[in-house]
Amino acid sequence: MRLQLLFAHPSSSVQCGSTGSSALRTEAGSGSYKEMKGRTSRFHGLGVANSSRRGNPFVETSLNYALTYITYVADSKDFGSLSITILADDDYYSETAFSKSADRKAGEFVNFGVPLFEAHKTGLGSSAALVTSLVSALVIHRTMQPDDIAAARDKLHNLAQAAHCAAQGKVGSGFDVAVAVYGSCLYRRFSPSILESIGDAGSPGFDERLFKVVEDADSEHPWDTECLDFGMTLPHGMQMVLCDVECGSQTPSMVKKVLEWRKQNKQEADLLWDALQSNNERLVLEFKQLSQNPEKGFDEVRSLIQRSRNHIRSMTAKSDVPIEPKVQTELLDAISEVEGVVGGVVPGAGGYDALAVLIRDEPEVIERLKALFENWESKVEDDFGGKIGKVRLLGVRHGSLGLENEGLEQYRAWL
Repeated sequence: MRLQLLFAHPSSSVQCGSTGSSALRTEAGSGSYKEMKGRTSRFHGLGVANSSRRGNPFVETSLNYALTYITYVADSKDFGSLSITILADDDYYSETAFSKSADRKAGEFVNFGVPLFEAHKTGLGSSAALVTSLVSALVIHRTMQPDDIAAARDKLHNLAQAAHCAAQGKVGSGFDVAVAVYGSCLYRRFSPSILESIGDAGSPGFDERLFKVVEDADSEHPWDTECLDFGMTLPHGMQMVLCDVECGSQTPSMVKKVLEWRKQNKQEADLLWDALQSNNERLVLEFKQLSQNPEKGFDEVRSLIQRSRNHIRSMTAKSDVPIEPKVQTELLDAISEVEGVVGGVVPGAGGYDALAVLIRDEPEVIERLKALFENWESKVEDDFGGKIGKVRLLGVRHGSLGLENEGLEQYRAWL
């Protein structure tokens, strides 16, 4: 999955991609593209003027943070004229009647025929990939050569985490941003106090505090993120597929409710959290052992996934948050019975997002899943009132790459 940023200057074009998340050209209203303009605000940061009728906090915050950082470090403060086109793989959004009939002459991206705020996300981390791509493309375009991207990953990660957390109004797990920058990895979150030390955008000293966090130059709040096993892959003979349920969830509000429950029921929540963490670590170890001994088989992976789901359902009941609601349980149970399926989960914060399913890497398994989904209709009453729409396999598969520069040629039709 990629999100593309296309920059058009009077005499040049630059493009930067990121694994992770968005799909329409960023629309605001009936067919008009979102225009964003930055203005300086006396060394404390940048204000962002939104010319559309409906704002996008992830775009606006990304511009604010990226341009503030660039203004602080760049030799020239003159940004000139800059037009940004945002593209992403189609699977970040559920299909619309318009997108199903749209031709693909312009490349692999299609117009969904709706404003972005009306699009149904599939839940693959679109906001994180949007923020990561936007801040990275701006910083690379204005302050470094594209070939420097490998050496700058840590700074780009730090800036993207800061912007993403500010846009969603909380410090989340940060995993989706980390994967968008570094690719597949084992990840442990940073201390929230790192980003809390930045303060509000536009406040006195904001630009300097942001610079210190991005550059990891704040001795009182050093970055303590753990990212290990970059580019890790699935064991031989295993593949990951994603199943859209045409619903989607509001991740930030769900996470806030879970964290509030955890705060009020610390002892009970910590026991459940620790059990889930321990099981996840066993799953990682099993993947490593399978990579060395593929003949071992996937039975233990299947058992560990089921155990994780048990913990998640317990968390759902105790927190009263639809992490694995009944309609998703019903679908996952049916999927797990398909020959060749290892197991599946509702990934990320859970809810009604696309399901992640591990399968044997065989074409026959894909066909069996398609047959299951063709006339799928839920028969249970959901405990949170959710409804699953048309279930379909998305075209994406497991990948290991993170932030990268790509050739511009395939995107020229969108400039």
